[in-house]
Amino acid sequence: MFAGKMKIIWIPQTIACLLLFLALNPDNPYEYYILLRFVCCAVFVYLTIQAITQQKEGLAWILGITAAMYNPFFRIHLIRDIWSFINLVTIGIAITSIFVLKKPVQEKER
Repeated sequence: MFAGKMKIIWIPQTIACLLLFLALNPDNPYEYYILLRFVCCAVFVYLTIQAITQQKEGLAWILGITAAMYNPFFRIHLIRDIWSFINLVTIGIAITSIFVLKKPVQEKER
């Protein structure tokens, strides 16, 4: 079924990185940060599942903790400067996961 070829996963990380980078603007409305939490939590839960599937346990923990940080239901209240630092670290985690996580490519059936 799979020919051993792997496809790089990059679209979810790109979306998260873009939103996290835009979050560094202090003039964003509060609603933007609510959207950021939902999107980042969803992206990092997805990436955690990918890491678990690929048996990358260490990365799965990092991604899972990152998802929990952005959890929109049980929010962590920190000052803007700390969140800006966390956002930059999260961008680094997302970029790193692009190179570490790969997805099997299905061949067309003949």
